[in-house]
Amino acid sequence: MTYTAKVSQKGWIVIPAELRRRYGIDAGMVVRLVPEEDGIEVIPAMKDAVRETAGKYRLPGVSLTEQLLKERRKDRAREDRRLRGR
Repeated sequence: MTYTAKVSQKGWIVIPAELRRRYGIDAGMVVRLVPEEDGIEVIPAMKDAVRETAGKYRLPGVSLTEQLLKERRKDRAREDRRLRGR
């Protein structure tokens, strides 16, 4: 879908409500304007990137800590086998 916005004399544009809702853009929020070859990209600026993305890639029922510990146990066992083989 394509959206249009009119630029005021002061250079202001209004971001359509549907897009503001979809991308979590609220009144007073800062957005980044990134020049691209074929236009301008408008990106909501994060206040605290770490906190705002925490848990974003979490999978239900999967503990990333347990996955990391499992991988480390495998690495340790592999290293132990390698050292015993000398």
